[in-house]
Amino acid sequence: MTDVREDIRDHVDANPGVHFNALVRELDLAAGQVQHHVRRLRDEDALDADGFYGRTHYFPPETDEWERGALALARRETARDVLVSLLENGPSSPGDVAESVGVARSTLEHHVSNLEDCGVVEKRRDSRNRVTLALTRPDETVAVLEAVRPSAPERFVDRFERLVDSLLD
Repeated sequence: MTDVREDIRDHVDANPGVHFNALVRELDLAAGQVQHHVRRLRDEDALDADGFYGRTHYFPPETDEWERGALALARRETARDVLVSLLENGPSSPGDVAESVGVARSTLEHHVSNLEDCGVVEKRRDSRNRVTLALTRPDETVAVLEAVRPSAPERFVDRFERLVDSLLD
């Protein structure tokens, strides 16, 4: 295995769920170079890739399906903030989570929908049909959040996406 390939594999092992652009940026490699080596690593079953909501994320092969979705979404600032809010406050109403995170309800709903699709968050309804948001696996969610430490460029991109979302609301 080449040094570049080892660097990519090691980076993915240390940062499961990292997306393609972050690999290019963080390893200071050309996009074509990353594509070539990622393809070879996937052919060797040393790396897996999954697409989540417009981005390709890379994982060690042993990463299970739930963890893949949770890691990919936790790499997005608003979704990560939703998870942190639910961890800190426990099951909460969508209005309380939107206020805690500082986003519009429509933006929250978009991110909750993705988190719900991946089985990370669930909507519970009471007898009066009021919705409460709750984590499906709180302990595993803590581990996911500990594994995801966004870089400054990732935070910048996330905040830009949040700005665009707020302008569209």
